[in-house]
Amino acid sequence: MDNKVTKKRVFDILQIGNREDFASRAFDIIIAISIVLNITSLVMSTFDEFEPYYDILSGIEAITICIFCVEYALRIWTAEYLYPDLDRRKAVLRFFVSFDGIIDLLTILPFFFLYGFAAFRMLRVVRIFHLFRLNATYDSFNVITKVLNEKKNQILSSVFIILVLILAASLCMYSVEHTAQPDVFRNAFSGIWWSVATIFTVGYGDIYPVTLLGRIMAVVITFLGVGAVAIPTGIISAGFVEQYTQMQSVQKKTIEKRQTISVTVDKKSPYIDRGIREIESEDGVDVTVIVRDGAILLASDEVVVREGDIMVFQKEMTI
Repeated sequence: MDNKVTKKRVFDILQIGNREDFASRAFDIIIAISIVLNITSLVMSTFDEFEPYYDILSGIEAITICIFCVEYALRIWTAEYLYPDLDRRKAVLRFFVSFDGIIDLLTILPFFFLYGFAAFRMLRVVRIFHLFRLNATYDSFNVITKVLNEKKNQILSSVFIILVLILAASLCMYSVEHTAQPDVFRNAFSGIWWSVATIFTVGYGDIYPVTLLGRIMAVVITFLGVGAVAIPTGIISAGFVEQYTQMQSVQKKTIEKRQTISVTVDKKSPYIDRGIREIESEDGVDVTVIVRDGAILLASDEVVVREGDIMVFQKEMTI
């Protein structure tokens, strides 16, 4: 029983965004500082000017990686609380293949096993994705992920259109420029670099058409590219507008369903000798102010309701 209580407590501490829990908040701050220090050491180690401090940077990296290892082990240990609908074995496997699990593993693995292989040092860059955890619980980040998830089919369709346009532009440019520039447009796929650079930018100038028909086609493809790239942008923008409108509607309905109540606290009142935080969490109300001896007290967590107080709070209306 004690083991389960301890494991549940560790899980609560690991969860991000619990501001009322001091231990959880402290852990969030430690992880955030570790992520920043780890990425800072990674960036600074790429400058020759910091070569005298490489040992210090390596030490910082080792310490932060150890912190990540402890966090990774604890998240595996408490995986069944993260996925309560699954048994322990399935919950652990689910965490392994989750975004956080993969990022954590790819962050730790190169430091211990693949550090000597130049090809695998690129995996060290994956630790930058830890920065998403610093913003994972905020509404702005949740709105972005929700919009991308809801509009994924439309976004994939627009990406498919862009890929078709790139391939068509490459084939068209090869057909009209191969004779004039056989070394540049050597085959049907040699124009893909040109088409990508033209559709997404104004081109780099290393590959360009020299024939009149090729230049005319380049102008047309450029205009089509601007329109094609604007499609996913419009889809995502419309999704943000829909989410914002929906959130405003929900907030408005919530306000309309709440009523303001004023209660005088006597000896038989259930609110007497209780803190504001306790009343709000257990009774489901939102305390606004406390009127005590003619003075108005703001409803802070430190205030304890006394006999004779007038408590003003909001509560959802029951229909």
